[in-house]
Amino acid sequence: MKHAYIDRYSEIDSLIHRLDPRVKIISFFIFILFVLFTGPTSFGAFALYGVLIAVLILLSKIDLEFIFKRSLVIIPFVLMIAVFRITYDGLTVFWNYFVKAYLSILCMILLMASTKFSDLIKAFEKLKLPRLITMILSFMYRYIFVVQDELMKMHQAKEARSVGGSSWFHAKALSNMIGNLFIKSYERAESVYLAMCSRGFDGNVRTIDDFKLKGLDLFFFLAMIVLLTSIRLIGD
Repeated sequence: MKHAYIDRYSEIDSLIHRLDPRVKIISFFIFILFVLFTGPTSFGAFALYGVLIAVLILLSKIDLEFIFKRSLVIIPFVLMIAVFRITYDGLTVFWNYFVKAYLSILCMILLMASTKFSDLIKAFEKLKLPRLITMILSFMYRYIFVVQDELMKMHQAKEARSVGGSSWFHAKALSNMIGNLFIKSYERAESVYLAMCSRGFDGNVRTIDDFKLKGLDLFFFLAMIVLLTSIRLIGD
């Protein structure tokens, strides 16, 4: 079974990959805040934000096609806004939502793709994100592929045992598949929980490498603050 792992490019050796995950999280979230609080008519500022995120993507050496395909997920939501706002004001709202959403999603894709998921979860834990949330995210990412495998196997079995049939037949089969998948997922969750309790899991995320702030991390963080502040002042 093939899966689209979000951190498939996390092993690349680049400037962005070598940064401390905590610094990347804080820096990219500050970037998003600057984008969100920029006025919709500050076209120069948005252009410079785009140049900045493009430079960061190039420095990361991540496949540009991968970044572009992942970023297309925001298009349907922006189009839905455009459908309900056709007036001139609607075009302004469309531009505002589109550019802010697209720049933010590019930032998040870069963060996820350039960081191992285990390191990302540990970084959130170090930044005092509630442990319950970090555990849910960790288990969700680990076992969503197992659930996907189960669904694909059930779909293959259904296709092998049925040829043709009415729409009602396929809808009924799909509902049965969803029900069985829920039961299997619940039983697997119980088994995993008991297995981890028996092995002394205490809820902490542990990785081989520990995080240590370096000069490069501080330089990147300060450079991002200076650049974002300059863009905001120049763009306005």
